[in-house]
Amino acid sequence: MKGSVVVTGGSRGIGRGICIQLAKTGYSVVVNYVNNSDAAMETKRQCEELAIDKNQRFVALKCDISDTSTHNQFVQTVFNEFDSLDALVNNAGIAPRQRDDVIQMSEKSFREVMDVNLVGPFFLTQRFAQEWQKRETSTQKHIVFVSSISSTMVSTNRGEYCISKAGISMAVSLFAARLASEHINVYEVRPGIIKTDMTSTVIDKYNRMIDEGLVPQHRWGYPEDIGKTVQALIDGSMPFSTGSVIDVDGGLHIPRL
Repeated sequence: MKGSVVVTGGSRGIGRGICIQLAKTGYSVVVNYVNNSDAAMETKRQCEELAIDKNQRFVALKCDISDTSTHNQFVQTVFNEFDSLDALVNNAGIAPRQRDDVIQMSEKSFREVMDVNLVGPFFLTQRFAQEWQKRETSTQKHIVFVSSISSTMVSTNRGEYCISKAGISMAVSLFAARLASEHINVYEVRPGIIKTDMTSTVIDKYNRMIDEGLVPQHRWGYPEDIGKTVQALIDGSMPFSTGSVIDVDGGLHIPRL
């Protein structure tokens, strides 16, 4: 068995893709979820089915990452389940409930998205880093933030989402600089247009744009594309690249005329 990893928002979408890829390559996984226990248990079942080592373990663990008052209990439960933790994947995130123009966006929507996408991951990372400091830092640890192409590309009808992901990009730089000397590498994985529940409401729009050449590789991304990238990072494939941004977007980020 390679080690143990926490994946926030692991019950479906990109999170499920990450969990499954880690299971297929020898990791034990904590599948974090908020409300949908059935989806979390389905992810857990698929992980168990695809595991390659009899010693791998999979735990579905409920915690609302946006509620920072729950972080202490969550971290303690994780370390009670696994004596040591090798990586944290900050994947949990939401889109705004309603796509409003940036000059009409409500404060309620802004705060909700920021709490889930930025505030929660930031302080959860802080808490896990503190726990690693207390326990042991002689072995390499990894923290991966899953952000979005929206951290640099503007969508004026979901400004709160873009701002939250831009904040994640800075959080990666901050934690990478602070934790580098403590054997903790921090990375940002920046997905492009990924086929998940979050993009299901705009599938026709993106099908058309992809057909018209928006994505140089001319296809949607899939959760497994993100999973393979996260796995490579946690495997230690980029040991001298803490703070790096890895674009997983089929070339969407390339400036073109």
